[in-house]
Amino acid sequence: MRIDIVTLFPELCDSFLSASILGRARAKNLFEAHCHQIRDYTTNKQKQTDDYPYGGGCGMVLYAQPIADCLRAVQRQCAEQGREKPHVVFLTAAGQPYNEETAKRLARYDAVTLVCGHYEGIDQRVIDAFGDEEISIGDYVLTGGELASLVVADSVLRLQPGVLAEEKGYQDESYWDGLLEYPQYTRPEVWEGRAVPPVLLTGDHQKIDAWRGAQSRTRTRLRRPDLYEQWCDTHPLTELPKWKRGENMRLVKTDDQWDQAARLFAEGRYAVCEKVSTALYLDTLTPENCRKELLQDRENGWAFYLHYTKNVVDGMVGVCHKTGRISHLFVTAESRGRGIGSKMLDFARKKLPEHPNPTLTVLDTNIRALALYRRMGWRPEGVEAVYDPQKQPGAAVFCRELILRYQG
Repeated sequence: MRIDIVTLFPELCDSFLSASILGRARAKNLFEAHCHQIRDYTTNKQKQTDDYPYGGGCGMVLYAQPIADCLRAVQRQCAEQGREKPHVVFLTAAGQPYNEETAKRLARYDAVTLVCGHYEGIDQRVIDAFGDEEISIGDYVLTGGELASLVVADSVLRLQPGVLAEEKGYQDESYWDGLLEYPQYTRPEVWEGRAVPPVLLTGDHQKIDAWRGAQSRTRTRLRRPDLYEQWCDTHPLTELPKWKRGENMRLVKTDDQWDQAARLFAEGRYAVCEKVSTALYLDTLTPENCRKELLQDRENGWAFYLHYTKNVVDGMVGVCHKTGRISHLFVTAESRGRGIGSKMLDFARKKLPEHPNPTLTVLDTNIRALALYRRMGWRPEGVEAVYDPQKQPGAAVFCRELILRYQG
């Protein structure tokens, strides 16, 4: 790959591309890099590159002519090497947000030219004439485009074959698969009273990979819910956990089963509402009150099922054949993370064959449940209710109860 940077500070860019990992790769000719001084292409004696903007305003704007002549020179050089016409990127505050997907796309070009803006920007006419795209590395403003161009160059060049020692070196990192990277640890095993997670010391790579995957998903869910939502949409659960020996679902019929369902309902509802509801409301979530609610739901057409593992109740779910709705999906705290929730949701959906697109509701603060539902083919359709502390006595945090419909 060949990368060119058009800039007023070529020495700054060149020194970066000649240092550390990129510097070693450049010395091995794993990529070709050139930094061009815009002033070398000016036609005035003063080597002036900018002037006041038409229409007034503070600051200066870079001329179109020297940048255009520089880009033409780069095009000629690429043609002489037998390369395709370079893909030209202008680094501007008005560009499209940059991310890892863009880096992977740019890495597939044979030649990329990055143009650094300065002052109040670049004459739009040269961007229109030569630019293939505009990129912004973030919602903030820099004094010049050099740092932005180096960010793009670094993220693109590190993807070139041989630049990193192993391909896994970037495939496990943040954003590669849409998630943030799992936490990393090195020696000593205990530092200032803080120990390395025991699973990393087992040597069991299957367990380590599972732990890292869970950590990556949790970190992304908590820190970047926007990324996590995208990841859920692009990584559906194509295979559900298999039912194990001793696992089964039973319709709630006996008094003992209603008592167990009420206890599970109380525990699950408390866990969901603990961070968004007042203590006064949470105090009402007793097994007795929940049993009354379940029995009332039964009168309105609901049926409830308990999940058993070796005759121990560890989950519940409800379905309504009248409305095609699924609700009361709860798993005991000690049984979470075993795939019981996904199996019960699939079970409940299949219990409603007369409703090919059933619905359910979930609080928008319950990100973990939302992620599971999205990965299993459920999509937001509307809002069931809004809980506002200013209006509802039991609400402590503003949140919404979303309606999700199964889309497959």
